[in-house]
Amino acid sequence: MEPSPATGGSETTRLVSPRDRGGAGGGLRLKSLFTEPSEALPEEPKSVEMPFHHCHRDPLPQPGLTPERLQAQRQLCAACAVCCVFMAGEVVGGYLAHSLAIMTDAAHLLADVGSMIGSLFSLWLSTRPATRTMTFGWHRSETLGALASVVSLWMVTGILLYLAFIRLLHSDYHIEGGAMLLTASIAVCANLLMAFVLHQAGPPHSHGSRGAEYAPLEEGPGEPLPLGNTSVRAAFVHVLGDLLQSLGVLAASVLIYFKPQYKAADPISTFLFSICALGSTAPTLRDVLRVLMEGSPRSVGFEPVRDTLMSVPGVRATHELHLWSLTLTYHVASAHLAIDSTADPEAVLAEATSQLHSRFGFSSCTLQVEQYQPEMAQCLRCREPPQA
Repeated sequence: MEPSPATGGSETTRLVSPRDRGGAGGGLRLKSLFTEPSEALPEEPKSVEMPFHHCHRDPLPQPGLTPERLQAQRQLCAACAVCCVFMAGEVVGGYLAHSLAIMTDAAHLLADVGSMIGSLFSLWLSTRPATRTMTFGWHRSETLGALASVVSLWMVTGILLYLAFIRLLHSDYHIEGGAMLLTASIAVCANLLMAFVLHQAGPPHSHGSRGAEYAPLEEGPGEPLPLGNTSVRAAFVHVLGDLLQSLGVLAASVLIYFKPQYKAADPISTFLFSICALGSTAPTLRDVLRVLMEGSPRSVGFEPVRDTLMSVPGVRATHELHLWSLTLTYHVASAHLAIDSTADPEAVLAEATSQLHSRFGFSSCTLQVEQYQPEMAQCLRCREPPQA
């Protein structure tokens, strides 16, 4: 260790050869150097803009809701307010008219209110950032809200079916045809108004952050197509189903109003519309259970995703491929990619991530790149899962 003449500064150490001083002999020795005062201090690392293929493909999301989601929030709030008012009116009208068919229609409106409130709640939660406990954020709340809505509808419908069965066994009941007709007419108008509110076009779309705005896409290159807000579309389709049911109740009320002896049309229509209500929730329940059971997205197949990853240059094999969803439109994928020793891991990662985002619209992808080993072909844990 040889100090160099200096007036101050911090001490640094480096390895030098004796030839650096013109001396003879072998071996390396340590030489101490005192940094010159005029030497520039190390600069702070500067943030650099990452290339387009970095894992954070989208720009940093802005706080609050996007314009599309603000429009969806306004539509859902308006439709939910209309639904609540007319649902209360139907409950009162059904009670005064002694009509189970009206009460069944009100129960269907209750399911609408539940689904809309769940959608509004999920829109609010979507603005909350992920935490160390909720690492994926709060997206799954939308699915739990849909499950609660379906369960509540099934419970109310079960009670109404029981009451309708009792009425068919005992005909000691009276239907107020006038009150039933008026309430059914108002219900049809309410569903028309809700359909009008939900069908209003939103602002032009943007190609911003992916996530709840995208549904599964068919295979093919290119960016995912904007499909609008799924909550508003689902509510609109649900309201159309309610409209058909309200028209059926209106037809039954007209029959009872002009032919009171056919009052059995009320419990019979309750049976028919209850079956329709339960049937309409079956696809929702199936999708919700698929999400909660961590099943693969319904419209994204295992084989197409695997083949897409295998088509990336340098990839020899894939394993640990997992596909699941946080919501019906927020899809996640993870996989291990075994690559050739000559392949560039960064290039493989960039291409594979780009393919999954553009061809399938995955909201989050986690890929692990590793060197291919021949024994992977016989590894039990590296084998593909069997067909369900």
